[in-house]
Amino acid sequence: MAAEYDATEFVDDDFQGRKSPGGAPEALRAPTREEVDRKVVEAQRKLAELKQAQEHLERERAALEELRRRQLEFQNGRQEMVHHLTRGLGLLEEAEFNARRDAEQMAKTITDFHEALDKIQAIHDETWTKENFNVELTRALTAIENARMEWSAARLKVPALAGEASQKAEPETAPVPAAAPFADLSFGQWCKIGLAMTWPLALIALGVLGLLAFLLWNTPVRR
Repeated sequence: MAAEYDATEFVDDDFQGRKSPGGAPEALRAPTREEVDRKVVEAQRKLAELKQAQEHLERERAALEELRRRQLEFQNGRQEMVHHLTRGLGLLEEAEFNARRDAEQMAKTITDFHEALDKIQAIHDETWTKENFNVELTRALTAIENARMEWSAARLKVPALAGEASQKAEPETAPVPAAAPFADLSFGQWCKIGLAMTWPLALIALGVLGLLAFLLWNTPVRR
């Protein structure tokens, strides 16, 4: 036998409870002032939260931009200094190598000069005798020639010696007095110069004489 029908089973108690006392639905009811004030406060609170969130995001963006700038500065600075320092090290190492080589060459030259000077100073020609004169003279000339070769080779290798030698090798030449003008001219050349300087005056004199003769010739004689 079928169960007995109960109409209350299909009634929504919550919907019935949300109905206003006058029977109108709550969604169609005009909001009260308290509800409007509460919504205004809620909207202001949300705006304040959004403003705080915006300020926080702006600060975070500024911090990220500063971090990016510093990171770019670091990368560019590291690349720049690696380039400069690497190039500087190469130049300094080359200069150090050249300086060490020059110092070693100079030390060797000093030693060779000492040896050559000792050999020359060890020559005592006053002690030579008639028997060993040729032998000692040959030895002395050999020592002097070896010293000259050492000196010439050192001048090519040591710039200081080359500069000093070139300064001493330049003779002090006295200024040559300038030759007097027309000192070497012959008599005929003097005559040509005199003629070239006086012919304009002669032409002027001839012109004046011709003018006077013309005036005298055309002037009537008074009786």
